[in-house]
Amino acid sequence: QVQLVESGGGLVQPGGSLRLSCAASGFTLDYYAIGWFRQAPGKEREGVSCISSSLGSTYYATSVKGRFTISRDNAKNTVYLQMNSLKPDDTGVYYCARRRGYVCRWNDYDYWGQGTQVTISS
Repeated sequence: QVQLVESGGGLVQPGGSLRLSCAASGFTLDYYAIGWFRQAPGKEREGVSCISSSLGSTYYATSVKGRFTISRDNAKNTVYLQMNSLKPDDTGVYYCARRRGYVCRWNDYDYWGQGTQVTISS
């Protein structure tokens, strides 16, 4: 069955870095766009980044552009989110999700991981 498993979250100080991983199974990763989302306490879930299939076009929320980098390793069936220059506002649970299709949008995702906690605090 389709599964997405996130890892790599943790507690880091402002200005630090983390790399999140999203390990996919049960489907061929390079046929789908994969997105990263986050949800902070008391806030709605928001799209952070997305990578399309085939050409691997990338998209970022304005708040993370220039600091986060999404990438994919189809051979390992894994998508990564490298997060640099982290800020307290980046705190939240981060989820990866598979989109129904190969292009990136912020909607129409059918499978979600369980999430990984990211906390930015001194």
